[in-house]
Amino acid sequence: MKRLLTAVLLLATISVMAQKPVKLKIVYFHLERRCPTCISIEENTKKTLNTYFAGKLKDGSITLQVLNAEDPKNQKIVEKYKAEGSALYLTKVNGINETTTDFTNFAFSYSRNQSEKFIAGLKAEIEKNLR
Repeated sequence: MKRLLTAVLLLATISVMAQKPVKLKIVYFHLERRCPTCISIEENTKKTLNTYFAGKLKDGSITLQVLNAEDPKNQKIVEKYKAEGSALYLTKVNGINETTTDFTNFAFSYSRNQSEKFIAGLKAEIEKNLR
């Protein structure tokens, strides 16, 4: 009976540990010299997160890194994402699995001149990744 109870408890523990909550890492790379569009991407990304996901930022479910891609201390993460210049990535972390979405083209298409569309699109992409 003790063995059965121990086995059941062990399986329950493994099951709970395997169901780690999904986390989302958002990484925005920029260059030393920044154009108005690059600046708007950072500003609108922060606005989206602070408006719709403040609780998730606070509890660590979502993180935002804003990094200078030209800074040597960021070389490893630049290489990981293969970032060339300004770029916006969303990485869903589910246990040991990571899935990255390159959101750069969308960001450059809409952030500066159609910020509402950018914010709505980023919000939808974040929500999709948190499922």
